[in-house]
Amino acid sequence: MFRNQYDNDVTVWSPQGRIHQIEYAMEAVKQGAATVGLKSKTHAILVALKRAPSELSSYQKKILPIDDHIGVSIAGLTADARVISKYLRTECLNSRFSYDRPLPVSRLVAMIGSKSQVPTQRYGRRPFGVGLLVAGYDEMGPHIYQTCPSANYYDCKAMAIGARSQSARTYLEKFLDKFSECNMDELVKHGLRSLRDTLPNEVELTTKNCSVGIVSKDTNFTIYDNNEVAKFLAMIEGEEKSPGAGAEEPAAAMEEEDKAPQDPQVAEPEVAEPMEH
Repeated sequence: MFRNQYDNDVTVWSPQGRIHQIEYAMEAVKQGAATVGLKSKTHAILVALKRAPSELSSYQKKILPIDDHIGVSIAGLTADARVISKYLRTECLNSRFSYDRPLPVSRLVAMIGSKSQVPTQRYGRRPFGVGLLVAGYDEMGPHIYQTCPSANYYDCKAMAIGARSQSARTYLEKFLDKFSECNMDELVKHGLRSLRDTLPNEVELTTKNCSVGIVSKDTNFTIYDNNEVAKFLAMIEGEEKSPGAGAEEPAAAMEEEDKAPQDPQVAEPEVAEPMEH
């Protein structure tokens, strides 16, 4: 990424109509560990890759429970995700207390968008540096939503965000038509295969670096961690990765992705030299 005179604050527009601080926050999401969400007619699932800051620490949680019918997976700054998830839990509790009913998933995601928009417009604030995949089940059926630091949100059939997530999205696009008819086990297998494609060739999915979250009409949102994931990993054991998956992206392509058209620099006015008399 580059730096210029238009990226000092989130309230500064560039001459090309861009807000660079928001774009930088979007880059933070691309640096986070990959996570995948997909749904069928009966289930919505989240599959996430966990990272450990060092060999001495445990793996950070990537899937967070919000309510009995909703959970989120994160890519980006974990601290920002904690703030947003606390807000979401509060809103879900308010709905149950005031209306005695669970909060619809679409309304909760709209609240995330409204909360995320405020720091993109106020001086002295910064956008949230985290992207969410929201999985839930309500009266309208299963849902997968994606939210961005730019305060945009999207209703998705399947989505992957985070580092190397393009490989996962390629897999999801290839099998998109099959997801709606899948049962829970088949859907989890597709999720794990797509997540595995985001890994380097020398790294494999294990019970330590992988989490799965599942919700359906008859099942509350449930997170599977550590040894609980073993039964799902056993279903794809021995399978090969998709062709081209796990390969390093060409350096030139990555540089091109990080570059953005530069905004014109304002020229300083020339000072005329005093004439000699």
